[in-house]
Amino acid sequence: MGRHYHGDINGKFQFAVQSSADADFFGVKGYQPEHFFYNFEKDDLKNVEKGIEDCKKELGDYLKFMDKFFKNKDYFNRKELQKILRVDENKMMDLLKWNARLHLGNEIKSCIEKKGHCHFEAEL
Repeated sequence: MGRHYHGDINGKFQFAVQSSADADFFGVKGYQPEHFFYNFEKDDLKNVEKGIEDCKKELGDYLKFMDKFFKNKDYFNRKELQKILRVDENKMMDLLKWNARLHLGNEIKSCIEKKGHCHFEAEL
């Protein structure tokens, strides 16, 4: 069981890594009764693209290793990833957060480009 987001895009937040409000990073604040509701519009695309670039900058050279590691994987072993990245636990958790955020940002961007908007709700 985990926290999901659904609407124009659908997915699952990474357990113990990613906040339900992570899409706030891309320039639109979610509003919260029992879920966060996000309404990204075409005008928000520039902020989303900037957020994506910021994620890539934070990941740096680790991005290519993480892309290769996560390709075609639905789950992973943290110790295995930590060995590949050659980082301590704190750094690995930070990299996982930025990588999960990048994935969400790419989904939002793609949705805006296809539909002209991206509306979804995120479970708390």
